[in-house]
Amino acid sequence: MSQPPNYPYPPGTQGQPKKGGMGIVAIILLVVLGAVVVIGGILAVLAIYGTRKYISAAKQTEARSALSQIGSLSKAAFARDGKICPSASKPVPFAGVPKAAKYQSMPADWEADKAANAGFACLGFEMSMPQYYQYDYKATATGFTATARGDLDGDGVTSELSLEGKIVSGNLEVAPVLKETNAAE
Repeated sequence: MSQPPNYPYPPGTQGQPKKGGMGIVAIILLVVLGAVVVIGGILAVLAIYGTRKYISAAKQTEARSALSQIGSLSKAAFARDGKICPSASKPVPFAGVPKAAKYQSMPADWEADKAANAGFACLGFEMSMPQYYQYDYKATATGFTATARGDLDGDGVTSELSLEGKIVSGNLEVAPVLKETNAAE
């Protein structure tokens, strides 16, 4: 059997399909798909960075709130007793700064100095919720420093937030801002 003449198209005629036509379309589709993947990857990296920063700021809220409460309780104790509450004998948790995990303190942790009416017991401060930070309270004859230390991401770098108070003209004045070291660690 022979093929009819001019099958499928005679050479050089207009109806003959061009060679490589589908190859160009495939290349264009691959380039577009590659660009979409690259852009998606960049957006994912930015989202992870933004989320990590947001979570760190949310965890810092615990320390800011606790230190603010300690400042208020220090002023109230000074007004009540006419003196600054003595230093806490140990920080809470005593074992060290929590590393990328929460620590669940017990009421006894905060009441360690109850018999001496010192530290957190004198202030009336305790935390019943799990905490990311280690809290400490140190006093002098003329002031106090409350400190929160945390390692939010477990990398061994500690962030520290502290609040100071000083006796000025017979009143205990608490600093309006916290001192921060590696706050965004």
